[in-house]
Amino acid sequence: MASIYDQDLGKNPANFVALSPVSFVERSAEVFSDLPSVAHGKRRYNWSQTRHRSAQLANALRSAGVKRGSTVSVMLPNIPEMIEVHYAVPALNAVLNTLNTRLDSTQIAWQLNHCEVDVLITDREFSSVMGSALTQLKNKWGKTPLVIDVCDSEYDGDGDRIGSFEYENWIAAHSPVEALQGPVDEWDAIAVSYTSGTTGDPKGVVTHHRGAYLNAVSNATTWTMHHFPKYLWTLPLFHCNGWCFPWTVAMLAGTHICLRKVDAVSILQSIREEKADHYCAAPIVHNLIYNAPPSLRDGIDQKVRGMVAGAAPPAAMIEGMAKIGFAITHVYGLTEVYGPAAVAAQRMSWHNESLSEQTRLNGRQGVRYPLQEGMTVMDPVTMKECPADAITMGEIMFKGNIVMKGYLKNPKATQQAFEGGWFHTGDLAVMESDRYVKIKDRSKDIIISGGENISSLEVEDALYRHPSVLACAVVAKPDPKWGETPLAYVEIKPDTRVTAEELIAHCKSLLASYKTPKEIRFEAIPKTSTGKIQKFELRKRVQSTQAIS
Repeated sequence: MASIYDQDLGKNPANFVALSPVSFVERSAEVFSDLPSVAHGKRRYNWSQTRHRSAQLANALRSAGVKRGSTVSVMLPNIPEMIEVHYAVPALNAVLNTLNTRLDSTQIAWQLNHCEVDVLITDREFSSVMGSALTQLKNKWGKTPLVIDVCDSEYDGDGDRIGSFEYENWIAAHSPVEALQGPVDEWDAIAVSYTSGTTGDPKGVVTHHRGAYLNAVSNATTWTMHHFPKYLWTLPLFHCNGWCFPWTVAMLAGTHICLRKVDAVSILQSIREEKADHYCAAPIVHNLIYNAPPSLRDGIDQKVRGMVAGAAPPAAMIEGMAKIGFAITHVYGLTEVYGPAAVAAQRMSWHNESLSEQTRLNGRQGVRYPLQEGMTVMDPVTMKECPADAITMGEIMFKGNIVMKGYLKNPKATQQAFEGGWFHTGDLAVMESDRYVKIKDRSKDIIISGGENISSLEVEDALYRHPSVLACAVVAKPDPKWGETPLAYVEIKPDTRVTAEELIAHCKSLLASYKTPKEIRFEAIPKTSTGKIQKFELRKRVQSTQAIS
């Protein structure tokens, strides 16, 4: 029913603009035009230049027919051009598809076809795999997208040009668009990102402008990021659009410090030379930093803040980073919620606790992001909230503006994901008395041994507390007596030695006997490009009952 507050008080261009993170770029270029925006080897840009280059790219794409609903796919490492596509493509109301740089050509061709690619921008380093993918795309589905080559000045490796134009020449031939503007409807798609596809074809997660805007803001408030941060790109930008940090950095007029190669030497060198003060990464990358020779940290005197997500962080990692003075914030999320959408928000009282207790508190998945409307632990069958008793296990669920539109061309999966009015994550957790959530495991990673549930994460956490363990993963091994028993795959640190018997004894000192690994295998552990351990590959090795899930 209309009220007096509805009379003659409608929306108009002066009082309502659809939310879109591209507005952050325009503001920084307007207000902080002379401040540094990008650092990449010898290439340096300020915010005026980054805005200009992005606006040129937008016009070049528009001249190629890109418009609302068009798909622009990119196969790029963490370089300036990858930043620019995050600003230019949404400004045309087109949809950005960032490809995983570790995919094979068949997977890439499938994704390009599924999202109906119109333009492909690809770095010369990936010309071989992309050339093969394009051939498959044309032969199988008849697609022939416009291809643009990027010849990065900091890349001196092999790779041919496979496109119709070279990026720099292409954008130089176009004047910049007048403004990087968002869509009329903030619900419009901004990106499509594909899940890992461990159980068949991957799912295309479609996100929108409103969610990207709000999560970019949440990143800053969650991390209490100051203006003009120097952000180091250790996290692959293709992963959930860099957790929305391309837009967060633009909002704060910070500096994107690009990094083509992620290793301890490159990371610590960039932190020292570029004075980087923020970075994001999976636990394994933080482990690289912590386990690097202390001499590599010489000369780093600024406060460095790291954000960890992508896998449940071992307590030993959080404790180790604290010992070297890096402040770690633990966040949690999924591609379907734009990357991080929950945080182990640190309370002042925690600083009065012992280091081990601080580590436990910081190791939780925490509470919802400031601009996420709901996060809880629920029984997925009854859809009732579990009590905050740290015992009752349920499934983590989200709701709010920082949740995807749904899965591209997959209404059944979308409906299942949103059953009961919440987004179902598939992660099993408990809620503690302060309503902070603690993951116990992925539903498919719980080991059921003799009728008892064993959290693989709990076993892994015990293993990580051994000084020789660099990486580990625990999966279920079929057992004729117990049904399943824990099997641990372990990578040890260089210049250390440890036996399986020693590791098993170490675990027995920390865990109940039935939770202790019955077998240790010293093998390379398969990982994604973002550092996530691929347990499904390990389950295949042992023919686990969960291998097909």
